[in-house]
Amino acid sequence: MEKIILDCDPGHDDAIAILLAAGNPQIDLLGITTVSGNHNVENTTRNALSVCTAYGIKVPVAKGSPGPLLIDQVLAIEIHGETGLDGPVLPPASFELDKRHAVDFIIDTVMAHEPKTITLVPVGPYTNIALAVRKDPRIVERVKRVVAMGGSYTRGNITPAAEFNVYADPEAADVVFRANWDVTMVGLDLTHQALATKELQDRVRTVGGPMAKFILDIWEFIATTHGGLLQIEYPAVHDACCVAAMIDPTVFTTEKADIRVELAGRWTKGMTVCNFENMGGMRHFGGTASEQVDFRHTVAMKLDHQKFRDLIVDALERLTRQKA
Repeated sequence: MEKIILDCDPGHDDAIAILLAAGNPQIDLLGITTVSGNHNVENTTRNALSVCTAYGIKVPVAKGSPGPLLIDQVLAIEIHGETGLDGPVLPPASFELDKRHAVDFIIDTVMAHEPKTITLVPVGPYTNIALAVRKDPRIVERVKRVVAMGGSYTRGNITPAAEFNVYADPEAADVVFRANWDVTMVGLDLTHQALATKELQDRVRTVGGPMAKFILDIWEFIATTHGGLLQIEYPAVHDACCVAAMIDPTVFTTEKADIRVELAGRWTKGMTVCNFENMGGMRHFGGTASEQVDFRHTVAMKLDHQKFRDLIVDALERLTRQKA
């Protein structure tokens, strides 16, 4: 069983990631931490609590950072709407937040467990993770790995070069990728393969019930924004890809790389520069041999569509039975 902390900014695809984590027996969801990203942290926290309330997910939820480390706040209201989770209808939250800040929750939880047993799964901007590293660097050697939604090795979705989660707090992403731990980047190149196709939507519809309707309502809303702004045929189920990989590592193929985050480029700020080992990777960055290259990061490359769809439907069926 994989012990995880899901750090998120719900967000439509974040909500599905929460359901997948809660609905699969291979995942021990230790807690949910929230961050500013798809919307402000007040709304993302409310949305996380409401999803947990609606579907009986009893885990600690800790509110986190209200904005990025250094830059002005960037939100994705044009994608996720005025609430951050427009479209589906959710009940008000019926339980209280954990009293700790998300950063302290992350540190406390990692330090309370045996080393190399907890995976951090950030699927929003990486602000909370970076602050936890800065506040208590000991967590770097204790965390099993980081499986992060964000970045890209081809193109962006908020600028031509940058993916939203990294662009929204590039300095935080830089901290996460530079830390001496195992990081898997599940970027747009992978998540744009994870589409809520007609086949997947029909399978969810067949399961039936309020939770299936909730998921279908998510995809119906996102189809109007993704399709118009990003020119994607079907809604992308970005964040659930990270959780799916924790359940079944064969859900996507990977390549080793050295990943750096561009912090200063006029046109490329927030870009994740991937130096792939098996593609004749350069042995230095920046035109000199002074900066050591280390192909220790992992980049998600190709999705197994059938396995991914099966995991989504299986979690939905399990949670639906539990609520019956």
